[in-house]
Amino acid sequence: MKYITIPSLLAFLCAALCVGEGEKPNIIVIMADDLGYGDVSAYGATEIETPHIDQLAKDGLRFTSGYCSASTCTPTRYSMLTGTYAFRKKGTGIAPPNGPSVIQPGTETLPSLLKQAGYRTAVIGKWHLGLGAPGEGPDWNGELKPGPLEIGFDYCYLLPTTNDRVPQVYVENHRVKDLDPDDPLWVGRKKPSPGHPTGKTHRDSLKMDWSHGHNGTIHNGISRIGFYTGGQAARFRDEDLADEWVKQSRRWITENKDRPFFLFFASHDNHVPRMPHERFQGKSGLGYRGDAILQLDWCVGELMEILREQGIEENTLVVFCSDNGPVLDDGYKDGAREELGLHEPNGPWSGGKYSVLEGGTRTPFITYWKGRIAPGVSREMVCTIDFPASFAALNGVDLPEKAALDSMNVIGALLGEPGAAGRSALVQQDNGNGGNFGYRKGTWKLVRGRAQYTQPVAGANLPKEIYRRGNIEDRLYDLSEDPAELFNLAVKKPEKLVELQQELDAVIQAGRSR
Repeated sequence: MKYITIPSLLAFLCAALCVGEGEKPNIIVIMADDLGYGDVSAYGATEIETPHIDQLAKDGLRFTSGYCSASTCTPTRYSMLTGTYAFRKKGTGIAPPNGPSVIQPGTETLPSLLKQAGYRTAVIGKWHLGLGAPGEGPDWNGELKPGPLEIGFDYCYLLPTTNDRVPQVYVENHRVKDLDPDDPLWVGRKKPSPGHPTGKTHRDSLKMDWSHGHNGTIHNGISRIGFYTGGQAARFRDEDLADEWVKQSRRWITENKDRPFFLFFASHDNHVPRMPHERFQGKSGLGYRGDAILQLDWCVGELMEILREQGIEENTLVVFCSDNGPVLDDGYKDGAREELGLHEPNGPWSGGKYSVLEGGTRTPFITYWKGRIAPGVSREMVCTIDFPASFAALNGVDLPEKAALDSMNVIGALLGEPGAAGRSALVQQDNGNGGNFGYRKGTWKLVRGRAQYTQPVAGANLPKEIYRRGNIEDRLYDLSEDPAELFNLAVKKPEKLVELQQELDAVIQAGRSR
């Protein structure tokens, strides 16, 4: 259900007369990192202001049931690009630094589908889907392929993994940018030499201390997961990441504005290590985590300004989303928990990153297309996994039967067309290793947990039984009455429980859901 004003409806209907099947707008997907439903003021945050994201929500369509498909980064990105649930493929959990490409050549993807419609395609920002061939992984000193360019992207400018993992270098197309061949890059899982400085041996030298796990090689005063040496000329400062993404996006958009383009802008904010540019540090009052959200908001504002400068705002569909829900202490002592105050990152939902509760996958989700999407709020259920089917339909591209196995065409809902429905059901997963699933159908939610969940986000006030180890019986919740998933109705509603159990089992076993 969508709420719009009469003037907005009239404007929408007028614009709709001028468009139809096969339209080819530019498409920009802005994916935040670890951003919770309650981290944006347009979604109810009162302790932080996000004016640029708020403006996008005010002028566009704000979804209250917008989802990513998984509660960690790699599986969500895999599903967004392939249109297939990540749990269907082994090796789609959080990618290690030396992991091979999770999406191998020959896989139909969102960018490859859009290329059939004549689009130029690019990914700028965090990749974290591996590079290189199976069994080999990346050749950091040679050609990094297969990678994005082998699965449909024309251009890439990447943070190859995620910034708490080594190495801290940019990858442009098939090469590490600015790498000096006389200073080769080595990346590994074991300490390269006894005297190699790490977060354990040189903890006093760190400008941001680690809390767990992130105690390998030190770069820029921050220790990481894994080890690396060399490549000094290619290394970047954490503080400069957002500026670099915007700079490269500006250049690429300017060069490609005269034909339809697809840009996947993959922000690193607010993933750890949270080290925003100095001009944002201390500005939020919520520590580095809040400061990183302000930096993310700035990026959104800059991207919108680029569209206006180039005169293409009215021909560009912008989607704002997140790869998973929020987390506070994710390996560094950055004040995220201590300086949280009254801020509630997951809003009304329980759980967060790593969890199949709503807070793990229900995130800010906004669509904007000036003159085409009427401003409003939608309750329709949509998911990032639906982008391949939906954007293919928007451009009149046939979706192959064996591609995008779980992607639904919800383009009508994404555009806010009157009467258009979103998804009827959705499978939610975590990192994919523990057999944990959520299954939402209408207002009903089945939670299947076979392993320990993440610790609760501050303020969630969750029952301890959710976090114990071992087999946990399937639980049933009515989200219309219990959005925080606190009251298990499995005993009171056995027929509904069995119905959802059977449907979830069928989706898993069938190998596809469309």
